Amino acid sequence: MRTRTSSINYPPGPTQKLPLVLFLNFLRDPIGMLINSSKYGDISHFKFGTQHIYFLNHPDYIRDVLVTYNTNFIKSRGLQLAKKVLGEGLLTSEGNLHRNQRQLIQPAFHQDRITAYAAIMIEYITRMYNHWKDNDTLDVHKEFTQLTLAIVCKALFGFDIESEASEISKHVTALVEHFNRARMPLAELIEKLPLPSNRRFHSAKKQLDTIIYRIIAEHQGARIVNGKDLNQHHHQGDLISILLANQNITPGNGNYVISNLQLKDNVITIFLAGHETVANALTWTFYLLSQNKREEEKLHDEVDSILDNDGLPTDADIPKLEYTEKIFAESMRLYPPAWAVGRQAIHDCRIGEYTIPAGSTILMSQYLVHRDPRFFPEPERFSPERWNSDTRTNLPRFSFFPFGGGPRACIGEPFAWTEGILTIANIARRWKIELESGHPIVLQPCHIAPQIWYADEVNIRRNA
Repeated sequence: MRTRTSSINYPPGPTQKLPLVLFLNFLRDPIGMLINSSKYGDISHFKFGTQHIYFLNHPDYIRDVLVTYNTNFIKSRGLQLAKKVLGEGLLTSEGNLHRNQRQLIQPAFHQDRITAYAAIMIEYITRMYNHWKDNDTLDVHKEFTQLTLAIVCKALFGFDIESEASEISKHVTALVEHFNRARMPLAELIEKLPLPSNRRFHSAKKQLDTIIYRIIAEHQGARIVNGKDLNQHHHQGDLISILLANQNITPGNGNYVISNLQLKDNVITIFLAGHETVANALTWTFYLLSQNKREEEKLHDEVDSILDNDGLPTDADIPKLEYTEKIFAESMRLYPPAWAVGRQAIHDCRIGEYTIPAGSTILMSQYLVHRDPRFFPEPERFSPERWNSDTRTNLPRFSFFPFGGGPRACIGEPFAWTEGILTIANIARRWKIELESGHPIVLQPCHIAPQIWYADEVNIRRNA
């Protein structure tokens, strides 16, 4: 009798006779492993033990998973384990719970709110670089991480972290590290061991929960004290105010009230997802500019031509900062903040010529698709000019997807674009950043929390 498994027509892909060899290869070099798999075609297949993995490497197939048949897929098993860090926030929740939370959170990212946040962004960008001195040597990734964390706290939570910046940053770092480990194999076993990293996580989560609940309580107190002034506070637009003001609104056809626990889970989610990705993107951007002097000069020329001698770029200038936007897009093409995205099939689903069985894991890589010569000529070259109107019109939708796509696309994408463009332009208005001579650049794609990290020291010089 033939089993159901034996009748499945699997796509070609890398194989190994010894169990878990492919998985260990993936741990050591995930991008290299996927590049090898992509040589078998735009849909390839391999196994990690008994787990079937399908790697999709074409925009049309990625669109099918993220958009066309999105209800047939849930976030990957790894992200389900991350609920230990993020709870049932927007990133980890599924189904109606995700849709309801997204509907309540969406007003915080409407364009009128992004315009208001821009003033906060500019204030904090200026505050950051006003501490810089000519020829300083800085860890620019650390600078951008602290910047984006402070902006998220102030814009989305109405909270200035300056007095607690180092403490909160330490707690968030510990949670990011645990978020990464939570998605590793044997994570449940590792978590039970009396490791210093586990103690740091539990302590950091407890401390950060306390801080977040305090912020929520302060917002709730403002409602009680101000009474009819609630709407005025709401229209300041921070996320907690919006969620509190909508706690008793029924979204869609369901009956849903967001609890303080879910409020806290979403704040932690934004803490983790809302700053590290942009910090990584900015770090790579200024690395690329330091290595491409012609493009750097064009950036400085654009910023200088748009502004007078004393002016700084503002939200109103963004439509004019066309080359700045192209630089940010090209940086995220080459070094996307999320290098891969995963899904798990909950029903059999036809993708291309193959039926992907329920329970299978789907992998899709921004890093590989963004460097595919079918869509981007000379894909390894940093070329902001490629982002002309023809390119944007003719590119397949999912040949460039740094923020994902479909109903699970990053809700903060407009926020990130605004923050990125304003940071690049405001720094370029005052400073030039150069790579420290001889400092190594390390690509570290994290297979467990798909981001591209790099730590670097740079010299900064005032822009003449």
